[in-house]
Amino acid sequence: MKVRASIRSLKNQPGAQIVRRRGKVFVINKKNPRMKGRQK
Repeated sequence: MKVRASIRSLKNQPGAQIVRRRGKVFVINKKNPRMKGRQK
């Protein structure tokens, strides 16, 4: 799952969305599906 170490650098990517699921912060990206990450 973990692709990029920093959530902050992921959210600056074009098309990135920040989503909260089950108390965790996820970054998902429809334009570039490799750009995803999770924060505890």
